[in-house]
Amino acid sequence: MYVITNREVLARKKGLNQFGKSVNQKGPNELRIAKITKKKRGWNVEFLADDLTRDEAKLLINKYKLPLDAKENHYVSLKVACEIAEEAREKKSHILFFVHGYNNDMGDIVDRAKKIEKQYGVIVIVFSWPANGGGIIGTISYKSDKRDAKASTCALERTLHTFHEYLRLITESRRSELYKAASEKYPDNPERKEMLFSKLLKKECPFTVNALFHSMGNYLYKQMLKSTITEGGGLIFDNVILAAADTNNFDHSLWVDRIAFRKRCFITINENDRALGVSRIKSGYEQLARLGHSLRNLNSRNAHYINFTNAPWVKGSHSYFANSSVKKNAKVHKFFQRAFSGESAEDELYFHAEGNWFSF
Repeated sequence: MYVITNREVLARKKGLNQFGKSVNQKGPNELRIAKITKKKRGWNVEFLADDLTRDEAKLLINKYKLPLDAKENHYVSLKVACEIAEEAREKKSHILFFVHGYNNDMGDIVDRAKKIEKQYGVIVIVFSWPANGGGIIGTISYKSDKRDAKASTCALERTLHTFHEYLRLITESRRSELYKAASEKYPDNPERKEMLFSKLLKKECPFTVNALFHSMGNYLYKQMLKSTITEGGGLIFDNVILAAADTNNFDHSLWVDRIAFRKRCFITINENDRALGVSRIKSGYEQLARLGHSLRNLNSRNAHYINFTNAPWVKGSHSYFANSSVKKNAKVHKFFQRAFSGESAEDELYFHAEGNWFSF
């Protein structure tokens, strides 16, 4: 598993303790990539060097036929992107970009990401910002994490922009080759040419790329999308899932309607969510009704609202996509399985037109 982070790196520590609880020493926009593998006890963490050597870059460019100059400087993120795309292609596994919420330490984050991989058969890429992970309990910790989330906006934007560029580069050359093959087979039949091209493309690229923003991770995403100059809002994902969003329900359509996606944007709601119930009573003007906690004013043109309130086994859960809720409720599991796989996950749910939400 790869983790992209703007946390400080504590080189003298071992394992997950290398991830600090503050932003990177060089500033909140500084990004590092860590490769995490399971050991018998705990996790092995390897922070990758930022730059690729000329030989490494040349090998990647030739192997994947990338329209890049090997003589220029290239970064390890290119290598990681190529490896993930190749793994997804070989395993026919979908890719899920995961941004966690507040008050999460790295142990919680990695464990949850691994559960998602195991439960849904997807490849998870984690973006981790410096949530306190325990810290001072209560309002002070919450507000501290909120400031860290807002400070991490540019880091998320850089990550998504780079993600978009590499995805385009990796698929561009192959798409051209496949279109050429289809054109040569059916030079005088545009309809058959397009049908063959679509078939070849699906066989060559049997995976989708989707995103899961959880809890305060949605606040971070919201701050990025509110910027008028953001470069991270490109068309990257098939489905975008805003799960248990710890952001204001009020005027949420102003930023949700800016989200670019190919298939669906899902907003999941649980009125019994204990964590969002606690979040709601934090002091300050901003603590209006939370988006993931309220069935009122569901007016985004972009979103499909999914109501998990009173669904069996969901109860007061805040992470009902990766706990006993999905183990014991097959319908909940099926919803997230389809959502994380770029499918139309709401098809088998009941639509309540009066409130503009789906239920189980």
